[in-house]
Amino acid sequence: MGKGIRKRLAAAFCVMTALAACDPAALTAPTSSPAPAARPEVRSARSRDLQRYYLAVQNDLLANGLLRTDGGGPDTPFDADDLVRNFERIAFFDEYSRGGRGGGTLSRWEVPVRVGIEFGPSVPPAQRNKDDADIRAYVARLARITGHPISVTDRRTNFHVFVAGEDDRDFVQNRMRQLVSGVSDSELSLFRDLPRSFYCFVVAVSDRRNPNAYVHAAALIRAEHPDLVHLSCIHEELAQGLGLPNDSPQVRPSIFNDDDEFALLTTHDEMLLRMLYDPRLSPGMTAEQARPVARIIANELMGTGS
Repeated sequence: MGKGIRKRLAAAFCVMTALAACDPAALTAPTSSPAPAARPEVRSARSRDLQRYYLAVQNDLLANGLLRTDGGGPDTPFDADDLVRNFERIAFFDEYSRGGRGGGTLSRWEVPVRVGIEFGPSVPPAQRNKDDADIRAYVARLARITGHPISVTDRRTNFHVFVAGEDDRDFVQNRMRQLVSGVSDSELSLFRDLPRSFYCFVVAVSDRRNPNAYVHAAALIRAEHPDLVHLSCIHEELAQGLGLPNDSPQVRPSIFNDDDEFALLTTHDEMLLRMLYDPRLSPGMTAEQARPVARIIANELMGTGS
Protein backbone atom coordinates (compact mmCIF):
# COMPACT_ATOMS: atom_id res chain seq x y z
CA MET A 1 0.00 0.00 0.00
CA GLY A 2 2.87 2.36 0.62
CA LYS A 3 1.23 3.81 3.71
CA GLY A 4 4.13 6.08 4.37
CA ILE A 5 7.39 7.72 3.67
CA ARG A 6 6.80 7.16 7.24
CA LYS A 7 9.98 7.05 9.07
CA ARG A 8 13.17 8.95 8.66
CA LEU A 9 12.05 11.97 6.86
CA ALA A 10 13.92 13.56 9.69
CA ALA A 11 15.21 15.97 7.07
CA ALA A 12 11.83 17.65 7.43
CA PHE A 13 13.12 18.77 10.81
CA CYS A 14 16.90 18.57 10.38
CA VAL A 15 19.01 18.58 7.25
CA MET A 16 20.68 15.26 8.07
CA THR A 17 20.34 11.68 6.92
CA ALA A 18 18.40 8.95 8.71
CA LEU A 19 17.15 9.78 12.20
CA ALA A 20 19.73 12.42 12.92
CA ALA A 21 20.12 14.09 16.27
CA CYS A 22 18.58 17.54 16.49
CA ASP A 23 18.83 20.38 18.89
CA PRO A 24 15.55 20.37 20.80
CA ALA A 25 15.90 24.12 21.23
CA ALA A 26 15.18 24.42 17.51
CA LEU A 27 11.81 22.74 18.00
CA THR A 28 9.12 25.04 19.23
CA ALA A 29 5.66 24.03 20.37
CA PRO A 30 3.09 26.63 21.37
CA THR A 31 1.25 25.65 24.53
CA SER A 32 -2.02 25.76 22.63
CA SER A 33 -3.26 26.42 19.14
CA PRO A 34 -6.89 27.11 18.23
CA ALA A 35 -8.21 24.59 15.73
CA PRO A 36 -9.17 26.18 12.42
CA ALA A 37 -12.89 26.24 11.81
CA ALA A 38 -14.11 23.65 9.34
CA ARG A 39 -14.94 25.14 5.97
CA PRO A 40 -18.06 24.17 4.06
CA GLU A 41 -17.28 20.80 2.49
CA VAL A 42 -16.41 21.90 -1.03
CA ARG A 43 -13.33 19.92 -1.91
CA SER A 44 -11.17 20.54 -4.94
CA ALA A 45 -11.29 18.24 -7.93
CA ARG A 46 -7.92 16.79 -6.93
CA SER A 47 -9.14 16.05 -3.42
CA ARG A 48 -12.28 14.36 -4.77
CA ASP A 49 -10.15 12.33 -7.17
CA LEU A 50 -7.95 11.17 -4.30
CA GLN A 51 -11.02 10.26 -2.27
CA ARG A 52 -12.33 8.07 -5.11
CA TYR A 53 -8.91 6.53 -5.68
CA TYR A 54 -8.37 5.57 -2.04
CA LEU A 55 -11.89 4.16 -1.77
CA ALA A 56 -11.20 1.97 -4.81
CA VAL A 57 -7.94 0.82 -3.23
CA GLN A 58 -9.68 -0.07 0.02
CA ASN A 59 -12.44 -1.95 -1.80
CA ASP A 60 -9.87 -3.91 -3.81
CA LEU A 61 -7.89 -4.84 -0.70
CA LEU A 62 -11.02 -5.96 1.14
CA ALA A 63 -12.13 -8.02 -1.87
CA ASN A 64 -8.80 -9.84 -1.69
CA GLY A 65 -9.14 -10.65 1.99
CA LEU A 66 -6.70 -7.97 3.14
CA LEU A 67 -7.01 -5.19 5.73
CA ARG A 68 -7.88 -7.75 8.39
CA THR A 69 -9.02 -6.41 11.74
CA ASP A 70 -8.92 -9.65 13.75
CA GLY A 71 -5.41 -9.14 15.16
CA GLY A 72 -4.21 -12.51 13.88
CA GLY A 73 -5.46 -16.03 14.45
CA PRO A 74 -4.73 -19.76 14.00
CA ASP A 75 -3.61 -19.11 10.42
CA THR A 76 -0.88 -16.71 11.61
CA PRO A 77 1.01 -18.56 14.35
CA PHE A 78 4.24 -17.20 15.83
CA ASP A 79 6.47 -18.23 18.70
CA ALA A 80 9.08 -16.56 20.90
CA ASP A 81 11.83 -17.09 18.31
CA ASP A 82 9.69 -15.38 15.67
CA LEU A 83 9.03 -12.53 18.06
CA VAL A 84 12.75 -11.94 18.69
CA ARG A 85 13.56 -12.04 14.97
CA ASN A 86 10.67 -9.74 14.11
CA PHE A 87 11.60 -7.30 16.87
CA GLU A 88 15.09 -7.03 15.41
CA ARG A 89 13.72 -6.53 11.89
CA ILE A 90 11.35 -3.75 12.93
CA ALA A 91 13.21 -1.99 15.76
CA PHE A 92 16.80 -2.13 14.46
CA PHE A 93 16.37 -1.86 10.70
CA ASP A 94 15.02 0.99 8.65
CA GLU A 95 13.61 0.65 5.15
CA TYR A 96 14.51 4.28 4.44
CA SER A 97 18.06 4.29 5.73
CA ARG A 98 20.81 5.16 3.27
CA GLY A 99 21.45 2.31 0.84
CA GLY A 100 18.64 0.28 2.37
CA ARG A 101 20.92 -1.04 5.08
CA GLY A 102 19.98 -1.43 8.71
CA GLY A 103 21.43 -2.93 11.82
CA GLY A 104 21.31 0.28 13.81
CA THR A 105 20.60 0.93 17.46
CA LEU A 106 17.44 0.89 19.54
CA SER A 107 15.58 4.21 19.69
CA ARG A 108 12.50 5.16 21.68
CA TRP A 109 11.00 7.98 23.74
CA GLU A 110 12.47 8.60 27.17
CA VAL A 111 10.33 11.66 27.93
CA PRO A 112 6.52 11.64 28.17
CA VAL A 113 4.81 11.64 24.78
CA ARG A 114 2.31 14.50 24.57
CA VAL A 115 0.13 14.04 21.51
CA GLY A 116 -1.52 17.03 19.89
CA ILE A 117 -4.28 16.52 17.30
CA GLU A 118 -4.71 19.14 14.58
CA PHE A 119 -7.24 19.18 11.75
CA GLY A 120 -6.99 20.93 8.42
CA PRO A 121 -9.78 23.41 7.60
CA SER A 122 -11.23 21.07 4.96
CA VAL A 123 -11.90 18.30 7.49
CA PRO A 124 -15.63 18.38 8.34
CA PRO A 125 -16.87 18.37 11.96
CA ALA A 126 -18.20 14.80 11.87
CA GLN A 127 -14.85 13.45 10.72
CA ARG A 128 -13.02 15.57 13.31
CA ASN A 129 -15.15 14.14 16.09
CA LYS A 130 -14.62 10.56 14.94
CA ASP A 131 -10.88 10.98 14.44
CA ASP A 132 -10.47 12.72 17.77
CA ALA A 133 -12.20 9.83 19.55
CA ASP A 134 -10.24 7.20 17.58
CA ILE A 135 -6.87 8.84 18.23
CA ARG A 136 -7.58 9.37 21.92
CA ALA A 137 -8.64 5.75 22.37
CA TYR A 138 -5.60 4.48 20.49
CA VAL A 139 -3.19 6.72 22.42
CA ALA A 140 -4.63 5.37 25.68
CA ARG A 141 -4.11 1.84 24.34
CA LEU A 142 -0.49 2.57 23.41
CA ALA A 143 0.11 3.94 26.91
CA ARG A 144 -1.29 0.75 28.46
CA ILE A 145 0.76 -1.49 26.16
CA THR A 146 4.08 0.27 26.60
CA GLY A 147 3.75 1.42 30.20
CA HIS A 148 5.18 4.73 28.97
CA PRO A 149 3.41 8.06 29.66
CA ILE A 150 1.56 8.82 26.42
CA SER A 151 -1.43 11.15 26.40
CA VAL A 152 -3.42 13.56 24.27
CA THR A 153 -3.08 17.17 25.33
CA ASP A 154 -3.11 20.70 23.96
CA ARG A 155 -0.16 21.90 26.03
CA ARG A 156 3.56 21.43 25.36
CA THR A 157 2.83 18.86 22.68
CA ASN A 158 5.77 16.96 21.20
CA PHE A 159 4.01 14.45 18.91
CA HIS A 160 1.83 16.33 16.43
CA VAL A 161 -0.82 14.38 14.54
CA PHE A 162 -2.15 16.26 11.52
CA VAL A 163 -5.34 15.09 9.86
CA ALA A 164 -5.41 17.12 6.68
CA GLY A 165 -6.58 16.91 3.11
CA GLU A 166 -5.16 17.86 -0.23
CA ASP A 167 -6.70 21.31 0.15
CA ASP A 168 -5.02 21.89 3.51
CA ARG A 169 -1.43 22.04 2.32
CA ASP A 170 -1.04 25.72 3.20
CA PHE A 171 -2.35 25.04 6.68
CA VAL A 172 0.15 22.22 7.24
CA GLN A 173 2.96 24.36 5.85
CA ASN A 174 2.13 27.24 8.18
CA ARG A 175 1.86 24.99 11.23
CA MET A 176 5.18 23.35 10.44
CA ARG A 177 6.80 26.77 10.23
CA GLN A 178 5.40 27.57 13.67
CA LEU A 179 6.49 24.25 15.16
CA VAL A 180 9.96 23.97 13.65
CA SER A 181 12.24 26.96 13.93
CA GLY A 182 14.19 27.62 10.74
CA VAL A 183 12.53 24.95 8.59
CA SER A 184 13.31 25.63 4.92
CA ASP A 185 11.03 25.60 1.89
CA SER A 186 12.83 22.56 0.51
CA GLU A 187 12.19 20.70 3.75
CA LEU A 188 8.57 21.77 3.80
CA SER A 189 8.17 20.39 0.29
CA LEU A 190 8.28 16.92 1.86
CA PHE A 191 4.93 17.74 3.45
CA ARG A 192 3.60 19.63 0.43
CA ASP A 193 4.44 17.49 -2.60
CA LEU A 194 3.23 14.04 -1.60
CA PRO A 195 2.46 11.58 -4.39
CA ARG A 196 -0.72 9.64 -3.85
CA SER A 197 1.29 6.46 -3.15
CA PHE A 198 2.21 8.00 0.22
CA TYR A 199 -0.93 7.40 2.26
CA CYS A 200 0.43 8.80 5.52
CA PHE A 201 3.76 9.19 7.25
CA VAL A 202 5.55 10.04 10.45
CA VAL A 203 8.83 11.79 11.10
CA ALA A 204 10.73 11.66 14.38
CA VAL A 205 13.59 13.68 15.80
CA SER A 206 16.07 12.68 18.46
CA ASP A 207 17.84 14.67 21.13
CA ARG A 208 21.32 15.96 20.28
CA ARG A 209 22.47 14.88 23.72
CA ASN A 210 21.03 11.40 23.25
CA PRO A 211 20.64 10.47 19.57
CA ASN A 212 18.63 7.36 20.43
CA ALA A 213 15.97 9.21 22.44
CA TYR A 214 13.11 10.82 20.56
CA VAL A 215 11.99 14.28 21.60
CA HIS A 216 9.68 15.35 18.78
CA ALA A 217 7.54 13.78 16.04
CA ALA A 218 4.89 14.70 13.51
CA ALA A 219 2.49 12.45 11.63
CA LEU A 220 0.33 13.31 8.64
CA ILE A 221 -2.89 11.36 7.99
CA ARG A 222 -4.62 12.14 4.72
CA ALA A 223 -8.23 13.20 5.22
CA GLU A 224 -9.32 11.68 1.89
CA HIS A 225 -8.99 8.07 3.08
CA PRO A 226 -12.05 5.89 3.63
CA ASP A 227 -12.67 4.81 7.19
CA LEU A 228 -10.62 1.61 7.47
CA VAL A 229 -7.53 2.86 5.63
CA HIS A 230 -7.79 6.06 7.64
CA LEU A 231 -7.80 4.15 10.93
CA SER A 232 -5.02 1.90 9.63
CA CYS A 233 -2.85 4.96 9.05
CA ILE A 234 -3.49 6.18 12.58
CA HIS A 235 -2.53 2.79 14.02
CA GLU A 236 0.63 2.39 12.01
CA GLU A 237 2.07 5.89 12.11
CA LEU A 238 1.58 6.46 15.82
CA ALA A 239 3.09 3.06 16.65
CA GLN A 240 6.03 3.60 14.31
CA GLY A 241 6.60 7.05 15.74
CA LEU A 242 7.25 5.39 19.10
CA GLY A 243 10.32 3.57 17.76
CA LEU A 244 9.40 0.73 15.38
CA PRO A 245 10.54 2.27 12.09
CA ASN A 246 10.79 -0.61 9.65
CA ASP A 247 8.47 -2.68 7.49
CA SER A 248 9.30 -6.24 6.49
CA PRO A 249 7.49 -8.81 4.34
CA GLN A 250 8.76 -11.46 6.75
CA VAL A 251 6.90 -10.06 9.76
CA ARG A 252 3.45 -11.59 10.32
CA PRO A 253 0.83 -11.03 11.69
CA SER A 254 1.64 -7.33 11.69
CA ILE A 255 0.81 -3.89 10.40
CA PHE A 256 4.57 -3.40 9.92
CA ASN A 257 4.33 -5.13 6.58
CA ASP A 258 3.43 -3.43 3.31
CA ASP A 259 1.37 -6.39 2.09
CA ASP A 260 -1.62 -4.80 3.90
CA GLU A 261 -2.87 -8.10 5.26
CA PHE A 262 -3.66 -6.40 8.56
CA ALA A 263 -5.21 -2.98 8.95
CA LEU A 264 -4.91 -2.54 12.70
CA LEU A 265 -2.37 -3.21 15.42
CA THR A 266 -2.18 -6.94 16.08
CA THR A 267 -1.46 -8.96 19.23
CA HIS A 268 1.99 -9.62 17.77
CA ASP A 269 2.55 -5.86 17.33
CA GLU A 270 1.49 -5.17 20.90
CA MET A 271 4.22 -7.56 22.01
CA LEU A 272 6.80 -5.71 19.92
CA LEU A 273 5.83 -2.46 21.62
CA ARG A 274 6.04 -4.10 25.05
CA MET A 275 9.52 -5.32 24.18
CA LEU A 276 10.57 -1.88 22.91
CA TYR A 277 9.61 -0.17 26.18
CA ASP A 278 10.70 -2.91 28.55
CA PRO A 279 13.12 -1.27 31.05
CA ARG A 280 15.55 -4.16 30.58
CA LEU A 281 16.31 -2.76 27.13
CA SER A 282 17.97 0.63 26.70
CA PRO A 283 18.17 3.19 23.88
CA GLY A 284 21.46 2.84 22.04
CA MET A 285 21.65 -0.96 22.30
CA THR A 286 22.62 -2.81 19.15
CA ALA A 287 20.64 -5.84 18.03
CA GLU A 288 23.45 -8.09 19.27
CA GLN A 289 23.43 -6.47 22.70
CA ALA A 290 19.66 -6.57 22.98
CA ARG A 291 19.11 -10.10 21.67
CA PRO A 292 19.66 -12.08 24.91
CA VAL A 293 17.35 -9.78 26.86
CA ALA A 294 14.81 -9.66 24.02
CA ARG A 295 14.70 -13.46 24.07
CA ILE A 296 13.90 -13.47 27.79
CA ILE A 297 11.14 -10.89 27.31
CA ALA A 298 9.70 -12.73 24.29
CA ASN A 299 9.49 -16.00 26.21
CA GLU A 300 7.77 -14.21 29.09
CA LEU A 301 5.25 -12.64 26.71
CA MET A 302 4.58 -15.98 25.04
CA GLY A 303 4.44 -17.85 28.34
CA THR A 304 7.08 -20.31 27.20
CA GLY A 305 9.73 -19.79 29.90
CA SER A 306 13.38 -18.98 29.26
